[in-house]
Amino acid sequence: MAGLVLSSALSMPVASGEKEDAIASKLADAVPGLKVTSVQPSEAPGLYRVQATNGQTVYATENGRYLLTGDMLEITDNGIANVSERERAGQRREAMAAYSDGGVISYPASGEEKAVIDVFTDIDCPYCRKLHDEVPQLNDYGITVNYYAFPRSGPDTPSWEKYESVWCADDQQAAMDAAKGGRSVDSKTCENPVEAQYRLGSEVGVTGTPAIVLEDGNMVRGYVPANNLAEGLGLL
Repeated sequence: MAGLVLSSALSMPVASGEKEDAIASKLADAVPGLKVTSVQPSEAPGLYRVQATNGQTVYATENGRYLLTGDMLEITDNGIANVSERERAGQRREAMAAYSDGGVISYPASGEEKAVIDVFTDIDCPYCRKLHDEVPQLNDYGITVNYYAFPRSGPDTPSWEKYESVWCADDQQAAMDAAKGGRSVDSKTCENPVEAQYRLGSEVGVTGTPAIVLEDGNMVRGYVPANNLAEGLGLL
C-alpha cells in the first residue's frame, strides 16, 4: 500500500453508494494521505475496484477489510484475459485523447496512414535511439509515429533540456534526428510541452522508455523491431 500514498492531502473519492463510501473511508483511515479517485464494483462479484491518482488499482472486499493487489484475470472461452489491463487500456486511451496531439513531434506515415503510435521517448535512451532508426521503416508500413517527451532523468537535467531544445528548434524533425544520432543540437528555450507530456506519461503508466501507446490504449513497453510492431498491428 505504500505506493498508494501520494501526498498528505486526502481527496474525496468518486463513489456511487454507501458501500463505496465505506470502502474509501476505511482505506483513508488506514493509509493517511491516500488519494482515491474512484471506488466501483469490479467484474468479480463481491470485489470493488479502488483507483488512486497515480493510476494504481487495488481490489477491496465489500467491507473494505481485505485488499488484493495485482491484476485481475478472467477465464474466458478464448483463454485467460487480463481484466485489469483492459481497464487500464481504456483509461489510457481516454487520457491520450484528452491531451490530443498538442506539441507532439510527428513523423507521418508514407502514403496511406494505416495506424498511429504514440511513443514516450527519452532522447538519450539507447533503445529509444534504436527505435528511432526504424521510424522510416514504420512510416513505410503506413504507421505515423508521434513522439511525446519523457526524459527519464526528470526536470532540470541535460536530457530534459535537450528535449526542450529539439522541440524549440526551427526544424523539429532534423533536430530530433540529430539528437537521437548523438549529435549536438543548438540549445534553445521557448514555451514547450515537455513538462505536460512528462506528467501525461506518468498518468498513463510510463515507467521506462520507449513506451508505445497504441490506438486502443494498450501499451507496448520497450523496444520492438519495426516489422514485429507492424505485424502486431495487423499490417503484415
